[in-house]
Amino acid sequence: MNRLTIEKRASIVRCLVEGNSIRATVRMTGAAKNTVTKFMVDIGRACTVYQDKAFRNLSCKTVQVDEIWSFCYAKQKNVPADLRGEFGYGDVWTWTAICADSKLVPSWQVGGRDSEWAKVFINDLASRLSHRVQLTSDGHKPYLEAVEGAFGCEVDYAVLIKHYGKAPDGERRYSPSEFIATEAKKITGSPDPQKISTSYVERNNLTMRMGMRRFTRLTNAFSKKVENLECAIALHFMYYNFVRIHQTLKVTPAMAAGVTDRLWEIEDIVKLVDI
Repeated sequence: MNRLTIEKRASIVRCLVEGNSIRATVRMTGAAKNTVTKFMVDIGRACTVYQDKAFRNLSCKTVQVDEIWSFCYAKQKNVPADLRGEFGYGDVWTWTAICADSKLVPSWQVGGRDSEWAKVFINDLASRLSHRVQLTSDGHKPYLEAVEGAFGCEVDYAVLIKHYGKAPDGERRYSPSEFIATEAKKITGSPDPQKISTSYVERNNLTMRMGMRRFTRLTNAFSKKVENLECAIALHFMYYNFVRIHQTLKVTPAMAAGVTDRLWEIEDIVKLVDI
């Protein structure tokens, strides 16, 4: 990677964070496929380390959490028998948290969807917050035990359950079921009913699918290795949190959250690899 200039590295990052695949990035930048892949891993790891240190003692007040599906190596039904049940092959879930006020994504976790992964994710989220918050999740049951274990009674926690009808006839695969109603349930503390929502974190799921090619459905752009998926996500959130100006806030989420006092450039992310 030492043979690539900062400008060349920055052009690779620009392609990756705008939803291009590895091969598309190769065609657009002229860099070799192995070079792009290795650089993505290197910069992804650097972004992971930086954000892990930067996102501490955060003053978030309202947090929403959710999980988004993807897969690695092969679809779950196509995973070879000798690899079934091994993490990184088949279904992979990315747990995310977003601050409803600053739109910062301070915590995410790539893993399974069971209670053990929920505990890892919520414990990490709790360790980054400076004070009591209002937390909203969907009705996924592993959240209940995880939130209690991480926060105890020091949280205002509510669950928002969405009820859907039957899928439209003949469109079961591609069209969503008819939305009927939502049901809010207070779990711990005194959550403000007006702030019980998962809208921002669900919108963030769309941002992830638009910004990372390997999250796009019905393509062959999935991750072949879970390590590559983790690095791609770290790079995505580094760009989202520090470089991309939020249209409503007019600043980046990291600036709105007080994590940084300046607007980062792509080149600033690139330089993290050399730190």
